[in-house]
Amino acid sequence: MPTEPSQAGGSPGFDRLRQAPKVVLHDHLDGGLRPSTIVELARETGYRGLPTHDPGELAARIQEGARRRSLDLYLEMFSHTLGVMQTEGAVYRVAAECAQDLADDGVVYAEVRFAPELNTEGGLSLDRVVEAAIAGFRDGSDGRGIRMGLLVCAMRTGPHSLEAAELALRHRDRGVVGFDIAGAEAGHPPSDHLAAFDLLRRAGMPYTIHAGEADGLDSIREALHTCGARRIGHGIRIVDDIGADGALGSLAAELRDRRIPLEQCPTSNVHIGAVPSMIAHPIGRLFDLGFRVTVNTDNRLMSGVSLTSEFDGCCQAFGWSWPEVHRLTTNAMESAFLPADQRREIIDKVINPWYAARPS
Repeated sequence: MPTEPSQAGGSPGFDRLRQAPKVVLHDHLDGGLRPSTIVELARETGYRGLPTHDPGELAARIQEGARRRSLDLYLEMFSHTLGVMQTEGAVYRVAAECAQDLADDGVVYAEVRFAPELNTEGGLSLDRVVEAAIAGFRDGSDGRGIRMGLLVCAMRTGPHSLEAAELALRHRDRGVVGFDIAGAEAGHPPSDHLAAFDLLRRAGMPYTIHAGEADGLDSIREALHTCGARRIGHGIRIVDDIGADGALGSLAAELRDRRIPLEQCPTSNVHIGAVPSMIAHPIGRLFDLGFRVTVNTDNRLMSGVSLTSEFDGCCQAFGWSWPEVHRLTTNAMESAFLPADQRREIIDKVINPWYAARPS
């Protein structure tokens, strides 16, 4: 469990931010592998696509490849992580290490997502993929003060979203807490997957949708109005509906007033070229305007980040300190795909007491 902070005043600083209890809602399992694990799994599974077998060099090569100012180019780097995640043991190990690494970073609740359809090249069934991930989350989090939830993703570029939604429902209440669609956004609107969303909506399972990352307001509008998303993954292009004077257009006003959570991933957005720099990222402005924004990692390996480093970067860019970190953490926990009483318990018993104990 995180320990109490011992210093006060000014920007919190990296070390104290790492101690603070944090919540992540937007983290991709196949985007957060340890480089050493990729190397070891490549040897075990016979994957031959790695550019190097030195873990440090591999991390540098993957991160260099991900920072080419294009979402499509960014996504190319997943060929290496997915290449070694085609066995039950590999999926289990990656999930267990994910839970361990997030706990070591002070995360007390995490929703981690991936698309099981991308892990079946070695003959695994979709159900075995999900079961391996859930078991990894369970064992990796044991005794570490973190709770893990799995979001099943469908690929928006493919035809299997309904099958993925059915998969999520089969494993509901056994570790799967929600659903998402991911992948190349432009040209692949969320409305292409209405059958999946209708099924989930009828079953009462919550879902988020990647929208407004590499495409514009229409993507967000479809995700919200046509598909019924409870949260928006990224959603940074909502700033296109906000005037220079802060006046909100109808869509922006709806997002703010309905308190639709925005899963913001600042460093990743810089790397794909969606924004030019951290200081130019709209999360600071959206927070000031009263949107329910949350801070997330997206892909820890590809972007070379942790949730601590994301908060640290935002604090430096926007002048945030403990009150903002506390508010953003509470935003995330209130937006989690858990029953209300379970969300409230983590806020009341873990998050609020820690921040109340810090020096003012």
